[in-house]
Amino acid sequence: MQHGIVTVTPGTTAVGFIGLGIMGRSMAVHIQAAGYPLHVFTRTRDKAAPVLAAGATWHDDPAALAAACDVIVTMVGYPADVEAVYFGPEGAPEQGILANLKPGAVAIDMTTSSPSLAERIAEAARTRGAYALDAPVSGGDVGAQNATLAIMVGGDAAAFDAVRPLFEQMGKGIARLGPAGAGQHTKMVNQTVIASTILGVAEGLAYGKAAGLDLDQVLEVIGGGAAGGFQLNVLGKRMAEGDFAPGFYVHHFIKDMGIAGAEAERMALDLESLTLARTLFERFAAEGGREDGTQGIYKMIAAK
Repeated sequence: MQHGIVTVTPGTTAVGFIGLGIMGRSMAVHIQAAGYPLHVFTRTRDKAAPVLAAGATWHDDPAALAAACDVIVTMVGYPADVEAVYFGPEGAPEQGILANLKPGAVAIDMTTSSPSLAERIAEAARTRGAYALDAPVSGGDVGAQNATLAIMVGGDAAAFDAVRPLFEQMGKGIARLGPAGAGQHTKMVNQTVIASTILGVAEGLAYGKAAGLDLDQVLEVIGGGAAGGFQLNVLGKRMAEGDFAPGFYVHHFIKDMGIAGAEAERMALDLESLTLARTLFERFAAEGGREDGTQGIYKMIAAK
């Protein structure tokens, strides 16, 4: 039986944040800046230095953090990481978030992960008298830094309404798409669209370079037309400048495409463009691009 949902109020609601990577760090900073007491855990403590210096409380493991918090946000890497953080290491469920949730607490997984895992987490939280939402995001490092992320949420409607003030510290386009798993399914739509789009940007700029065009001028002109969008206007600019630092890692994008492909296969969909994009990104990763940002695919395409 579930209990009354926590009331989210700056100054009193303890918010835990697990995972302070490229995006998570900025997201946690925004929550802290809004006045919420912040509790943190991440595998590499150095990544927590900015929020710890600003007064955040460190915990040595997810279990201790969950026991101390009213809302827990996770932003980790892979579905296996999500499973371990929530359910604990194999044979040690007491070390996970779920075993330590307070009644009425809300756990929010903002990792891009599998819809079926989101459903399992939500059901396990329910048996504890708590709530779990899947809320993957889109917008990369820029969106995280500027608090303009698109946030796609699945799960209990009342829990979504309760924690919306926290989502509003991290993003602008915020929507509940349905029950548990719906947020992850929506993110798979997003990643499937991006998969083909980023290849189109890379191939278009490779064409422009081969034709001897000034890529900055090209981007300025076409960025205001039908081709405009984040992949062209932000990542295309990074391609033209030779900036391949990660705002979103290639290996994480390959993970996402794998989830989308598996879900599509389960639904008897044959997504050929997604399959092609995954093949090309896997080739690029094998050639040394695994830790690049997704715009790094331009290097491989232009080199041909």
